[in-house]
Amino acid sequence: MTVRARLSAMMFLQFFIWGAWYTTIAVYMTHHGMETLTHWPYTVNPIAAIVAPFFLGLVADRYFATEKVLGVLHLLGGAVMLAVPRATGAPAVFILLLLFYNLCYMPTLGLANSLAFHHIQSQEQQFPLIRVFGTIGWIVAGLFISLVLGGLMSAVPEQTALPLYTTAVASVVLGLYSFTLPHTPPPGAGQRVSVKSIVGLDALAQLGDRAFYVFIAASLLLCIPLAAYYNFTQIFLGDAGVTKIAATQSLGQMSEVVFMLLMPLLFMRLGVKKMLMLGMAAWVVRYALFALAAPTAVFWLIAIGIMLHGVCYDFFFVTGQIYVDKKSTPAVRGQAQGFLVLVTYGVGMLIGAQVAGNVYNRLLGGAASLTLARWPSFWVLPAGFAAAVLVFFAVSFRPGARESGPGTP
Repeated sequence: MTVRARLSAMMFLQFFIWGAWYTTIAVYMTHHGMETLTHWPYTVNPIAAIVAPFFLGLVADRYFATEKVLGVLHLLGGAVMLAVPRATGAPAVFILLLLFYNLCYMPTLGLANSLAFHHIQSQEQQFPLIRVFGTIGWIVAGLFISLVLGGLMSAVPEQTALPLYTTAVASVVLGLYSFTLPHTPPPGAGQRVSVKSIVGLDALAQLGDRAFYVFIAASLLLCIPLAAYYNFTQIFLGDAGVTKIAATQSLGQMSEVVFMLLMPLLFMRLGVKKMLMLGMAAWVVRYALFALAAPTAVFWLIAIGIMLHGVCYDFFFVTGQIYVDKKSTPAVRGQAQGFLVLVTYGVGMLIGAQVAGNVYNRLLGGAASLTLARWPSFWVLPAGFAAAVLVFFAVSFRPGARESGPGTP
């Protein structure tokens, strides 16, 4: 098997694991008497993302081969996830176990990216074709849960513990597989350990310029409205009468595959700034479509909003990962990717999960009173916030020629 095929299989499993529980956990909790706590999994997830750079900077970048750390973390995560459903009757323990699981999983996002970047020559041309298999993994997870598991039982699978057990088994499989991946030595071996280097501030000092700081600020801010999508779309779909929730949400990843394959060509034509702006604009349009569709549950509008995920995710997050890697040196590659995880999946998503949860529960009455007629009041808020971030970024971001790509900045 070629190195590219091995890295692609790694990405497939990496995101199959995440997709199996992340798009179903709120439905499961709502069905088991935890309907007012559904924003907490989306809070402990970013808390783990904030912790991840400390782990990456202290351990993965300096002392151990990347593939070995990746393997150990997934094995530990699988063991923890097996215990999560057993705590369903104790919400505090349930959420605490999800925190422990995410502390194992979130560092692996940066590890998988840095491992892949270490073994390729062209970020723009090769990485999207490897990363697309992560999207395929997320799709397969959703289809497996809704269609395969759904076909084997009379209950709605998203309401059962099977997605959590699916996550656990897949984590163990990837943990074992990771030890077979190409050897990736610690890039920071022998370097001085400090809090600044662990957090990624040393990398920030090397990469930092005005454009990079604007990119980081916009990334953090955009993740605040983004959190509402991951937490509440699955609940919104249920209120709209959708039964195959995980499969329906996988429409977004199906479009992601298409746009991921188009990314090398689009990079050539558009450059990094326009790619990032298109990604931001897609978030605005998505939430606006949800708001328009909500009162009468117009499914085709909801479906278009979900299918915009290809532009939302690929053009912003994957483009951002490539932009950071192009600015990085090999010595700080892991730190830089870890810092991006901290800012986006960490601080931004943490703020967003709490804001969205409080809006849902307090201002709009939560699950008991948020009828379809009231859902537009929820979706217009992230739409407006994302629009403001887009304007800020368009006015302020001016990358250098090397980071812009072949297209115009």
